[in-house]
Amino acid sequence: MMMARDGARSLERLFLTLIVLMVVAGLTFGAWSLRPIPSYSSEEVKDGSPFDVTFKVENKDPWFPLANLKVGCVLDHVRASGLPPTLLEATDVRFSSRTTTGLEPGESATFTCPYRMLIGHPINDDPGIVQRSEIYFQAKYDLPLIGSIRLTDNSARFFLNTRLLPPRWTSKP
Repeated sequence: MMMARDGARSLERLFLTLIVLMVVAGLTFGAWSLRPIPSYSSEEVKDGSPFDVTFKVENKDPWFPLANLKVGCVLDHVRASGLPPTLLEATDVRFSSRTTTGLEPGESATFTCPYRMLIGHPINDDPGIVQRSEIYFQAKYDLPLIGSIRLTDNSARFFLNTRLLPPRWTSKP
């Protein structure tokens, strides 16, 4: 009888431990899914190279800021060129708020990517290079409420969509 009671208590403790672990995992997953994630879009290609377009990063999260935001541009690959994926720091970053290092909820910033300096001059003369290119953005920012932990988020891949008028960089479906 005592062995049966000890076995039942052990099963009860195991069951309670599993429940506590599942609750902690659920709360952790819920907190992680609430983190702010930047979204990106491009302005239209007006003149010059489509690589010279101004892009927009936006914090669509209603609660948390993107603190100490650093945006990087990645030329993922240019088909048939042999260029490896390369990360470049975004230039001409303009925040729309009073803070100069991050985005409050609902705010946006504009930036440009220095892709043309990466690509050699002979390739720049190729008008089809942009149609063979894919880009994405890498954001680094502080974890909300903790601050000492940096998060890195890679965006979806973008390509130059010439079916839109005027053409612009859009994310791949």
